[in-house]
Amino acid sequence: MSGPQCCDNPPTLCSSCGEGSVLELGGLKAYVAGSQDSKRGILLVSDIFGYEAPNLRKLADKIAAAGFYVVVPDFLYGDPYVPDNAERPLPVWIKSHGPDKAFEDAKPVIDALKVKGITAIGAAGFCWGAKVVVQLARFDQIQAAVLLHASFVTVDDIKEVKVPIAVLGAEIDKMSPPELLKQFEEVLSSKSEVDGFVKIFPGVAHGWTVRYSAEDKAVVKSAEEAHRDMLEWFTKYC
Repeated sequence: MSGPQCCDNPPTLCSSCGEGSVLELGGLKAYVAGSQDSKRGILLVSDIFGYEAPNLRKLADKIAAAGFYVVVPDFLYGDPYVPDNAERPLPVWIKSHGPDKAFEDAKPVIDALKVKGITAIGAAGFCWGAKVVVQLARFDQIQAAVLLHASFVTVDDIKEVKVPIAVLGAEIDKMSPPELLKQFEEVLSSKSEVDGFVKIFPGVAHGWTVRYSAEDKAVVKSAEEAHRDMLEWFTKYC
């Protein structure tokens, strides 16, 4: 089950943030950014705070500026986790928002991207969203995957991955501690048919790539490094 780190530094959600727009895609509301003419699509799967997180949308805009059509679906159906809601603590909230359902919901979104003419699709998942993305990577739904400070992802998941995958983790992470990431690395190094990359960022905690404080310059620098790594991975494989 998700631990307290999944709830640290909750964002102030903003429905109008970002340079893109919100529309319906594959039956879900989604924040989209980038050229409609791009043949390369990127699916970003949020953490438990959902698709209105400002830093996540800012990252979507950054990826879009590199030539991708970026989609951030509302897999939480307008019901992100609210830390102050004592009636729905995380163990209760998560029962209504399992990654398995989001995995199924992602399929029509991917189909909609293909209908638009997109021929290569990458997916990145943050915390809760990483489990969704690793499942997509197990079933040939995408061409490349990136997991950022993953929750719920197991060694068995990594064993089943069929597409190039990058795992970006934090040194201070109880959900995916460095010991687990090193197991991921061992598995990927034994899979000659799948390109894998594992990187542990020192001095940062779970959630740092999208739930950083702009005032914390060291964490911002580390988050930007992770963003570059992710973008390079998608540029290489999508």
